[in-house]
Amino acid sequence: MPSRPSAPPSPLSYRDAGVDIDAGDALVERIKPYAARTMRPEVLAGIGGFGALVEMPKRYREPVLVSGTDGVGTKLKIAFALARHDTIGIDLVAMSVNDILVQGAEPLFFLDYFVCERLNVDVAADVVRGIAKGCELAGCALIGGETAEHPNAFIPGEYDLAGFAVGVVEKSKAIDGTRIVAGDVLLGLASSGPHSNGFSLIRKILDVSGADLEQPLSGDAGAPLLGEALLEPTRIYVKSVLATMQRVDIKGMAHITGGGLLENVHRMFPDAVAARIDPSRWTRPAVFDWLQRKGNVADTEMHRVFNCGIGMVVVVAAADAERAHALLTEAGETVHAIGTVFPRAAGAPGTLVV
Repeated sequence: MPSRPSAPPSPLSYRDAGVDIDAGDALVERIKPYAARTMRPEVLAGIGGFGALVEMPKRYREPVLVSGTDGVGTKLKIAFALARHDTIGIDLVAMSVNDILVQGAEPLFFLDYFVCERLNVDVAADVVRGIAKGCELAGCALIGGETAEHPNAFIPGEYDLAGFAVGVVEKSKAIDGTRIVAGDVLLGLASSGPHSNGFSLIRKILDVSGADLEQPLSGDAGAPLLGEALLEPTRIYVKSVLATMQRVDIKGMAHITGGGLLENVHRMFPDAVAARIDPSRWTRPAVFDWLQRKGNVADTEMHRVFNCGIGMVVVVAAADAERAHALLTEAGETVHAIGTVFPRAAGAPGTLVV
């Protein structure tokens, strides 16, 4: 006998598959006021379109675009554990804008990518609010991004982030480190904590020590909680450094990210020179002391994983060091003369921490 036709299935929707278009639309409406506060005059069309339109600032004669992209890594796990999502977006912006800053670039605009298993509008709005705050601190416009739901592909309640920054620098003023010579001075700009690097090691230390994120970092009265110290957002150096660049010749910069002081400082140097850094020149934040003690981490490992209290290194001529120090301090940075540049012998390391 011929088979009987099966009954038609119940109507299916995208929501049945795990993607809520209405939630996505609600998020866009929620974040528009945050993005509006970051706008620059060069932005012709931003949030809501298929693409954003940004014209080049007219004060540049030979503009060169500088781009960067990054995420915040497993620092997200700390945000999930504490159910705090309002500052992780600052980290996201900082990682990209600080990177393009080292080449002398002024950040123009930023885009983000937010992906989760199922969209929680309140959580996503907190994240984007932090992204907008980071853009305000950097002086760049949040012009758009992408929010994606990947059903059954993420741990429920968790998400991942990526960020993309584009900046501009006058071709003749781009910083590439080629003018750095022996005798130049290294100025270190204080970090706010681990920033967004080394969190795989941090989480391992938390695991082996059995520490509670809600415990005080130390026994001192008023000491911050451990989780708060770890979640402290990455410092954004853009406005203070760009202002200083207008008045002092900055020869090179290094953003101290993954690889710490040992792996990042000499990235800005010509092969003929190296850096000698003296950690006694600054007071290391207490969170690094806690991490080293609880994880029994060697000094060398600390310096090749963490920023250890220095988030940005600026190189100037010795004759300009005092003025640069004063200008950066006036702009709100905590500044330390952390070392010098010296001739590099063949085969010698590019950075010495002594």
